[in-house]
Amino acid sequence: MHTREEQLAAFDRLLTIMGELREKCPWDRKQTFESLRQNTIEETYELAAAILKKDITEIEKELGDVLLHIVFYAQIASETGDFDIADVCQKLCDKLVFRHPHIYGQVKAETEDEVEHTWEQVKLKEKGGNKTILAGIPDSLPSVVKAYRIQDKARNAGFDWDHREQVWDKVKEEIAEFEAEVDNLDADAMEAEFGDLMFALINAARLYKIRPDNALERTNQKFIRRFNYLEQRAHEQGRQLTDMTLDQMEQIWQEAKTIERAPQEPSQQ
Repeated sequence: MHTREEQLAAFDRLLTIMGELREKCPWDRKQTFESLRQNTIEETYELAAAILKKDITEIEKELGDVLLHIVFYAQIASETGDFDIADVCQKLCDKLVFRHPHIYGQVKAETEDEVEHTWEQVKLKEKGGNKTILAGIPDSLPSVVKAYRIQDKARNAGFDWDHREQVWDKVKEEIAEFEAEVDNLDADAMEAEFGDLMFALINAARLYKIRPDNALERTNQKFIRRFNYLEQRAHEQGRQLTDMTLDQMEQIWQEAKTIERAPQEPSQQ
C-alpha cells in the first residue's frame, strides 16, 4: 500500500490534470453540472455492479470514475467561485466528526446497535440537517432502495417489529389483499396492493439482513445466464424459441439449473 504522502501526491496530480483538462480540452471545458449528471448516475451503477461481482480490479477502476466526477463538479464550482474541493472535504470532515460523538465527543456507544440508535437524533440536531427523520431520503432513489431506507430510518426511531418473525403475518396479509383485488379486476387497486406486498417483502429482507436490491440483481443475472443457455441450446438444435413448446423450453431450462448447481471441478494445470 502507498504511504499517506504518496496518496496525497496522487490526489494532487488528479486535481492538476482536472484543471488542465478544463482549460485545454474542448469537451471537458463545455461540461456543466447538468451535462455530467446522467453519466454520474451510470458510473455509480457500474461501481455497484462491480461490487456485486466482487471484482476487485473493476471496483478499483469504477471508484476512479466516480472520483473523477466528484473532482469534476468541484472544479466547475471553483471556476464560478461557489466552492472548491477543499470546501467539499472540510464539510464532509465536519459532518463525520459531528455524527460520531462516540469518537469525538462524550457519548458512549460500544456496539453497532448503540451507534445506530443515536444516529437519526444526531442528524436531526445537525445544523442545516434533516427536519424530520425521513426527510433525508432522496426522491430520486430507485423504489426498492428507497423502501429499504425508509424502513431502516423508521427502525432507528424505534418503529419496528418486536420480533422479526412477525413480519410474515404482514406479508401473508398483503398477499391476501392483493389476491382479493385480482379477483375484483380493479387495476388501480391491484397496483396499490402489489406495492404494499413488495414493501412488506422488502421489510422482511431488511429484518433478515438481506439487501433486496442485491438479491434481486443476483436473480436477474441468474435468469440471464439460464435464458442465454436456453437460447444457445435451441440454436444448436436448429430451433427457434418461438417455435418450441413451453415443455420443451422447460426441459432445457432444467439442464441449465443442473449445470449451475453441479460442483465445479478444479482446472487441470
